[in-house]
Amino acid sequence: MLERFLPTRDAITQSRLLRWLGPRIHDPLLWHVNRRSVARGVALGVFFGLMIPIAQIPAAAIASLMLRGNLWIAAVSTLVSNPLTYGPLYYFAYRLGAGVIGTRTPADLTADDVERPIRMIDSLAQAWAWITGIGQPLLVGMLIMATTGSIIAYWGTQLVWRMRVTAKWRRLRHERRLRAAAARRQAIGSA
Repeated sequence: MLERFLPTRDAITQSRLLRWLGPRIHDPLLWHVNRRSVARGVALGVFFGLMIPIAQIPAAAIASLMLRGNLWIAAVSTLVSNPLTYGPLYYFAYRLGAGVIGTRTPADLTADDVERPIRMIDSLAQAWAWITGIGQPLLVGMLIMATTGSIIAYWGTQLVWRMRVTAKWRRLRHERRLRAAAARRQAIGSA
């Protein structure tokens, strides 16, 4: 169902807006589904999904172009953070960063308190006040979460991929043994 709404590979590679990428957009690893490119795509998507609150998909796509990760997987993996998870993620990132930096956290701090300043920043002075107050622990926590999440996503994808391939080979080997045993029984029965 999702494929109906997504542009095709040809539409993307022929786009005038993306012509500046040159031959890089035609790299097969950006489009093929294999263990390494998918794992890179997932790791990049999770990193940018957790690290930056806006323009996650373009950031993950650009990093995917540079690091040769699967482009679609990187874009979809950024959805680890979405409007439903922003509050809890930022709250946890703030608490984590405050614990690492050693700042005291207010006892009555809620997830909305952490998210509200991001929506309200409209001047450099407000941004600086936010960064020196709640922003510094939040940014440190987001960096730790993004780095840890991307490492776990990369190795988790590698592990799941390997487990699925191993299970498939075992199933095929078992089916082959069953067919061989059935053929032997049939040969013995017809003799």
